[in-house]
Amino acid sequence: MRLKKHSLAMAILLSAGISGSVMAANVPAGTELAKQQEMVFNNGSEPASLDPQKIEGSPESRIARQLFEGLVIQDDKGNILPGVAKSWEVNDNNTVFTFHLRDSKWSNGDPVTAEDFVYAWQRAVDPKTASPYSWYIEMTTMKNAADIVKGDKKPDELGVKAIDDKTLQVVLEKPIPYFIRMLGHTTMVPAPKKVIEEYGDKWTSPDHMVSNGAYTLKDWVVNERIVLKRNPEYWDNKDTILNEVTVLPVASENAELSRYQSGEVDMTNGSTPLAIEHYRQLKKEIPDQIHTTGQVGTYYYSFNNLKKPFDDVRVRKALSYAIDRDVITDKVTGQGEISAYSFVPNITAGFTPVEPAWAKLTQKERVEKAKELMKEAGYGPDHPLNFELLYNTSDNHKKIAIAIASMWKKSLGVNVSLVNQEWKTYLATERAGNFDVARAGWVGDYNEASTMLDLLTTANGNNYAKYSNPDYDKLMADSKSIVDEAKRNELYAEADAMLSRDMPVAPIYQYSTTRLVKPYVGGYPEANPEDIFYFKNMYITKH
Repeated sequence: MRLKKHSLAMAILLSAGISGSVMAANVPAGTELAKQQEMVFNNGSEPASLDPQKIEGSPESRIARQLFEGLVIQDDKGNILPGVAKSWEVNDNNTVFTFHLRDSKWSNGDPVTAEDFVYAWQRAVDPKTASPYSWYIEMTTMKNAADIVKGDKKPDELGVKAIDDKTLQVVLEKPIPYFIRMLGHTTMVPAPKKVIEEYGDKWTSPDHMVSNGAYTLKDWVVNERIVLKRNPEYWDNKDTILNEVTVLPVASENAELSRYQSGEVDMTNGSTPLAIEHYRQLKKEIPDQIHTTGQVGTYYYSFNNLKKPFDDVRVRKALSYAIDRDVITDKVTGQGEISAYSFVPNITAGFTPVEPAWAKLTQKERVEKAKELMKEAGYGPDHPLNFELLYNTSDNHKKIAIAIASMWKKSLGVNVSLVNQEWKTYLATERAGNFDVARAGWVGDYNEASTMLDLLTTANGNNYAKYSNPDYDKLMADSKSIVDEAKRNELYAEADAMLSRDMPVAPIYQYSTTRLVKPYVGGYPEANPEDIFYFKNMYITKH
């Protein structure tokens, strides 16, 4: 791809980690493939939606990434590759990007055009769509995005237009060094306007869905299975090997492991860690089938900052300080997770968070401070704090919730009632703000510190903690136009320090992905820090 060789363009190139090659199934010479190229993947949850402009979680994105393809994709190490866009260039002030699309088709044979991207992005910011990721396009600084999301301008005023069928132009209000990397998110894939207008919300059913990715939606039996079938119209179909993938929604870690061991599942979901006793046993029995990778993501608890007493920073800090993170990572999860005292993971490209002062204390010292804060806030033995802790169905989330509730009870006398909900209900409860404290996790939409820090800005649609700090918002807004990484990191460090001071959420650990993969599954990406994988790059060997 082409980028003009001036300072910011080069910064964009380096920030994005762009590679000029196209990723495809890479089968080593001499490998004998199985005659039946089919596999079973456990997704861990039933997706709430498969509409790219309406999805918000990993269970949805993992499937949507197979069905749809945006302007760019990633390789097995997280580097950016051309997707539907075969090349692009940027103007001198780095606010106008022009993308040249390759010849590609929808699964019904219609050509994928620049207008399909225009429609999709306008649809994402249109308040009528109620996209949980409208904020994401706003964060790109695409012209008029913020005003459209607020309802002050019309969707057709968004800074994107089709010059012709194969040329897409995007106008930004401010230059964003990592803009190209942001385009890899599933919200940014094209959408089939004709199909959506004809079928409305039912367009994502197997009978109606039209997609442009390596796979099509063959079948969807809610809470049972989703079947993906190889798309013969996909532009790189000749390099795809897997013909069919069955996706299961098994949430229980025990049930998932049982199915894997019996041969019913070829690849586990990875988002839910194995029980520590299972992990240790499997490390002895089948070490080559356990794949652990560090991830740009944080497991945390959200405090409802709008609800008493969690509107009191002393209560939020006390509860956070009282969590013994090392016990969680060593005794409960135990699969390479790192105790988190910052919201931004250490593995994030180009930024190392500064360890806050409270993190340097011993756990005993943190508990003592927590007790002082709770007393100041009016809580103690004669007036204990009582609240509910919400988490979505998962053996792992339950174990962590029980452990942390016990820590709070033992050290602070807090009484916690655990509330478990299935994924779709849990998301709806969070969105409605009907919780006290909620289990949460955030995996970066791209590998840069802003993907974590932007989450807690006031306008972010996924800021379920409802944290709102004008100074924090300004820091993150100002960081968007700073090309110099060191200077941008100074603002990130300030923002991170604000989170440590205000404690709107309690970071618990930095994610790692531990996934079981059968030895006959080839092409699994071992080192993608965002846990992004494409079935089109995988294959089944003879076994």
